[in-house]
Amino acid sequence: MTNAALQVARTGLDAQNTKMQVIANNLANVNTTGFKKDRANFETLAYQQMIAAGTQSDSENQYAVGLSLGSGVQMAGTARIDTQGSMTTTGNGLDMAIEGSGYFQISMPDGSTGYTRAGNFNLSSEGVIVTGDGLPVQPQIQVPEGATSLTIGSDGTISATLAGQAEPTQLGQIETARFVNSAGLQALGNNLYAETAASGQPQVGAAGIDGRGAIRQGALEGSNVNVVEELVDMIETQRAYEVNSKMISATDEMLKYVNQNI
Repeated sequence: MTNAALQVARTGLDAQNTKMQVIANNLANVNTTGFKKDRANFETLAYQQMIAAGTQSDSENQYAVGLSLGSGVQMAGTARIDTQGSMTTTGNGLDMAIEGSGYFQISMPDGSTGYTRAGNFNLSSEGVIVTGDGLPVQPQIQVPEGATSLTIGSDGTISATLAGQAEPTQLGQIETARFVNSAGLQALGNNLYAETAASGQPQVGAAGIDGRGAIRQGALEGSNVNVVEELVDMIETQRAYEVNSKMISATDEMLKYVNQNI
C-alpha cells in the first residue's frame, strides 16, 4: 500500500495554511486606509492517468469515464479584489479619496513611481504634499506658507487663498493613474503598489475623466474587507484543514494495519 493519500492530504494542509495567512492579512488590515483585500485561488496538481477515457476496454467496447488519480492541490495565486471601500468624512483638507478607479502617484526614493489608494496626505516642512512616510505626491505640489482655504476639486485641481490676495490661486493639479489590470500591481507594503507587466502601463490624467474616478476632498476610503465574510471564510478554511489532518491520521492507521497484519 502506497502513501499517495498521505501526500495528497499534505498538499491540502499546505494550501489551507496558506489561505489562512491570506485571511489573517485581510483581517489585520480591516482598518487600513485604502486597503484592498486578497482572495486565495487554488488549482489541482497533475493527474495520474491510469486508464484514459475512450480507450478500448475490449475488442468491441470503450471505457466511458477512464481512471485518473489526482495528486492534490496547490495555491494558484492571490487575486486582489478592487471593490470600493466605504467613504469616511474627516473634514481634513488634505485628506482625499478616489471615488471609482485610479491611484494617486507617489515619488519613490529610487526615482520610480508608486501608486496608492490611501489619500491621508500631509504637508512637509517645505509645504509639499506628502504621504505619512514623507514621499511626495506626483505631480509635486507646494502649498505656500500662510495659504488658507485650501480647496481640491473633483478633477484634482488645488487652489488656495494666498496672503495678501483676495482671490484663490491655483497651485497645481493632482493627476491619477488607472490600469487595465489593477489586480496585477505588485504590493510593496506601506499602502503602495508598483507597476508590473501584468498590470499594463498607467493611464495618467485628470481625475474624473477617461475612466478615472473623481477625487473627494476631506474624506478617506476605508478598507474593503468585510469582517463577517472573512470570519466565515476562516471557519471554512479551519474545517478544511481539520479534514485533511484527519485524512492523514486515517491513512496512517491503514498503513499501520497493513504493516502489522500482512
